[in-house]
Parts: sequence; C-alpha cells; structure tokens
Amino acid sequence: MNIPDIPEDIKKLRALQIADFSSNPIPRLPAGFSQLRALTVLGLNDMSLTSLPSDFGSLMSLQSLELRENLLKSLPESLKNLTKLERLDLGDNEIEELPGFIGELPALEELWLDHNKLQYLPPEIGNLKALVCLDVSENKLEKLPEKIGGLCSLTDLHLSQNMLETVPDGIGDLSKLAILKLDQNRLHTLNENVGRCTNLQELVLTENFLTELPKSIGNLNELTVLNVDRNSLAEIPVEIGNMTLLGVLSLRDNKLSKLPNELGNCKSLHVLDVSGNRLQYLPYTLVNLELKAVWLSENQAQPLLTFQTDRDETTGENVLTCFLLPQLSYTQQPELDHTSEVGSVTWFRDHRFNSQSQELDRIRESSVSRDRDSDDDWEEKEASRTHSVKFTEDVSEARETPFVRQNTPHPKELKLKAHKLLAGRSPEQNQQSATHEAPTTNGMVTSPLEVTPTTETLEPVETQSPPEVTKDEENDHQTQERESSDGENDENEDSDELEAIKKREQQEEHKTDEEEAVDDVLDGKFINEL
Repeated sequence: MNIPDIPEDIKKLRALQIADFSSNPIPRLPAGFSQLRALTVLGLNDMSLTSLPSDFGSLMSLQSLELRENLLKSLPESLKNLTKLERLDLGDNEIEELPGFIGELPALEELWLDHNKLQYLPPEIGNLKALVCLDVSENKLEKLPEKIGGLCSLTDLHLSQNMLETVPDGIGDLSKLAILKLDQNRLHTLNENVGRCTNLQELVLTENFLTELPKSIGNLNELTVLNVDRNSLAEIPVEIGNMTLLGVLSLRDNKLSKLPNELGNCKSLHVLDVSGNRLQYLPYTLVNLELKAVWLSENQAQPLLTFQTDRDETTGENVLTCFLLPQLSYTQQPELDHTSEVGSVTWFRDHRFNSQSQELDRIRESSVSRDRDSDDDWEEKEASRTHSVKFTEDVSEARETPFVRQNTPHPKELKLKAHKLLAGRSPEQNQQSATHEAPTTNGMVTSPLEVTPTTETLEPVETQSPPEVTKDEENDHQTQERESSDGENDENEDSDELEAIKKREQQEEHKTDEEEAVDDVLDGKFINEL
C-alpha cells in the first residue's frame, strides 16, 4: 500500500479497535486521531513519523502500541496515561533519552528499545513490576541503574551491543530471569550476583574482555546454554561441574590451556566448542558424557573426533588428545603410552603430541594449497603421461616385434614408381618381375613373410597346322611362331612402358615442390621394401 496520509474523518470511527497503518509514508497523525478511544491495537511501524501528538495519551484503551522503524526522537508525556498498555515497541528509532514516566505504565509486559541512541536508562524503569521482556540492545548504554533489580517479573533481558563495563549488583534480584544476553560489550568482570539468578537458562557473554568467570556461576543449576566466545579467559572455574543441565558450552577463541575435570559432571553436555584456545589435551572425564559434537578447530570437518588416551606428565592424570591437539606448539610434548576403550570410542596408542602437531600442520597446508595446486598437478601428470600408441620411429631398434607399421604409398603412386624402377631393366628382367610380382632368388621370395617357392612356367601358344606339313616342318613352324609371339609381346610391353613414362613425365612437370619431396621419400622406402 502507499497511503500518503490519514484523513481527518477517521475520528468518526469511534468503535474502531484495531488499526494498522504500517509501511506507509505517513509523516504525521491527524489531529482527531486521539479521539479513537476504543483502539486496543495500533500499528504504526515503518512509517515516516517524527513525533506523536501531544494528546496521544488519550487512547487509554491501548494494549499494544508498535512504533518501530520511524524517526522518533522523543515521547509525549501524555503517554503515561496508557495504563492498560502491555506491549510498547519503540525499536529502531532515534530516541536519545527515555523519560522517567515510562515507569508509570503498570501493565507493561514488553518494552522494546533496541537500535536507538540511549546512553542510560532512568531508575524509574525498575517500577515496571509486570515487565517480562526488556530489549535495549544496540544502543550506547555505559551502565545500568541499580533499580533494575526491581523488575521482579523479568525473564528476558537483552543488553547486546552496548558499552557496558560492569553489571550492577541488582542483577542478582532478577529471580525469574531466564535469558541474559551481554554480548559485544566492554565487560572485564562478571558480577558475582549473576549466580543468584538461579532460573537462568541461557547466558551469552560473547565478545567482551573477560579474563575469568565468577565461582558463583556454578549456582546456575538451570543453565542449558553458556557462550563465552572471544574473550580472554585463562581458566574455567571447577564449579562449572555443578551445571548438570548444561547442554551447550562454547568457549571459542580464548586463552584456555586446560579444562577442569569437573566438566565431566555436566551429564547433559552434548556440544562442546573449545576451538581457538591453547589446549594440550581434554580432561579424561569427558568419556563419561554423551557428546554429539566437539569442536577443536575452525576447519574441522567432522563434529566428532577420534581421541586417544595419554598421561599428563605433570599431574600423572589420564587425559584425552587427538591430531588437533595441542592447539599451539609447546616445547615439551608428553608421550602417549596407554590404550583404553570407552563406550563406542576407541583410544589408540603409540602416538605423540609432536606427530599430532605435524599432522595438523600438514592438514592445514593441504587444505590451503589444494585448490591452488590442483591445476598445476594435473598439467604435470598430463605431461608425464605414457601413451601406449607407438609408431615405427618410436620403437627401439633393440626390441624385436613381429609386426611393424610402415607407411603405405597410394596404389597409383606405387604403380608409377614401379614403372620408373623397371624402366632401366632389360625386357627379360621386366617379364620375370611382372610374373612373380616380387624380386626372387633361386625361386624364393625375399619378403619377410615366408611363402611357398614358385617356378616360372609359360603356356604354349596353340596354332592350326596344315595337314601336308611334315613333323620336322611342324616343329620349325612352332618355333618360329613362338619367337614371333615373344617379339610381339616385347613390342607391346615396350609400347606400354613408353606410354607410362610419357604420362609420368607430364605429371611430374606439374608437381609442386612438396609433392616431389614426398615422392623422394616414397622412392627410398619402396626400394628398401623391394
């Protein structure tokens, strides 16, 4: 929708109970808007409101008022008349100061002030006895009022992304508090009174400057999630073992060198994140837990790892380690000399911390360089690939093979080469070559392939003799005809040979240099074959 403004006549809707004008470019509310005294739910989110009418408090039936994502900088004092208001959402505005009369809303259960410019909260905020949820994250708060402990019904307190350096003692009076978020502040210490919030279920302390946790944290018997990522913790109090319901413990990016054995008493623990620390090993008591995920490194591929048993040389206690431990290099590396099997996890022996550290370095290097070197490796392998196809030039002379592939001339070229070769021979040699189709020695073919010896035979020419001729004359006549036939055959062969030579000479006149080079190569191979 794209409603530019709200008409003045809306004041005539005296029975209107629910109205929502959110996500429209409405810069102001009409003067008669405050006469809609039957309104119980009003949505004015994501508009262009810069202020509220001074008589806005006349809407005394309001139970839910949403003013998120506007340009409000202040609130009218008449707002304290909204005694039935249960939900007030002022998030994502430009409010710099929360007026004290906010504490005069006795029915208020939810107060959303996130993403504003608040530098402090008025002490009167502690008068909101019915308040269940308070969100003041993403502001500029440097401290909290002591009266905050008066929020006896508070269950959710969101203080993320502020400038808090301490938490007031009154925090311990929030007996119903279930969720406390203090991440991204400037806390150097955590008030011990936090341990009095015995109903606390989720505690988030990420990205602060904490160097230790108070021992009273062990009193949080209902705690299920504890997140202290990216601080400066050097150790964890042994009292953490009292948190029998703790399911998720995240201690990523701290300065921890060891974890207490008492951590094994957290029977409900199923996710443990201790990556980015200085741990040499994990307590052996973890084998008693039903862990589903243990994170020791940011680049860890599997949520569960295979551990092995070791003995701490300093204390003599059994500990657990794997190839991701120690997390930093140390001069002394205790040896692994024990083997045990606990549950479904097998603990291997004869590994050393030094080899584990080298294995971790190897994995990191390979994970970083795998993508970079994959193409180069492929090219090297391809260049060194041995091909199984070899031609005559590639075959070693010392190696004997039954078959050798030779380049075969085209049949037409072969025939022309034959005529050229035979041109310088006598007719008797040409006739012998034409009969056997290969040069012979004593009737044996000189080809590498053995064949049956052949003998030259000539069929006699049959002629019809006149009956009067005698036997001697007949023999003489046959001899003359045979010689005449041989002479005619020789003349015919000579004529054919001359014609072939002429045609060859004519073709050679039109040949290119490249063709002549090919012919020379073929001449040499043909002579060798013959």
